[in-house]
Amino acid sequence: MFYYIIFLLFNSVIPATAKIGDNSRCNYGGIGVVIHPKATIGKNVIIGTNVTIGGNFNGKRPVIGDNVYISTGAKILGCSIGSNVIVGANSVVVKDVGDNVVVAGIPAKVIRTINMEEKKFLLKGEIRDFGEDSISASRPLN
Repeated sequence: MFYYIIFLLFNSVIPATAKIGDNSRCNYGGIGVVIHPKATIGKNVIIGTNVTIGGNFNGKRPVIGDNVYISTGAKILGCSIGSNVIVGANSVVVKDVGDNVVVAGIPAKVIRTINMEEKKFLLKGEIRDFGEDSISASRPLN
């Protein structure tokens, strides 16, 4: 019943079987978020709207590390994302991503490493604008 209420209110699929770490959350109530039933999501992960965290045809399940920001519209398909990572808006991640990087594009590629301001944001979950050359986050519903 809970599954249907979430789907009806937010048009989201967040199964109870997915392993989601402490302090992880969806922005704007998780509108349009789809998570694989066997996904593993670490602590302090922020998930934007219309994000898909799914498997792929070879059976690999998605694994997301700690302190990750997944921007609006991103698709993570059957791969692992390290800790302290920012995934750019509308990116399609199909290969494993290491720690402390920013990835973006279709398919997603490492754009650069995380700077100290961004790392503080990821570790504390604070929302702030890092300027034109970086990714800014929206305020979560807390």
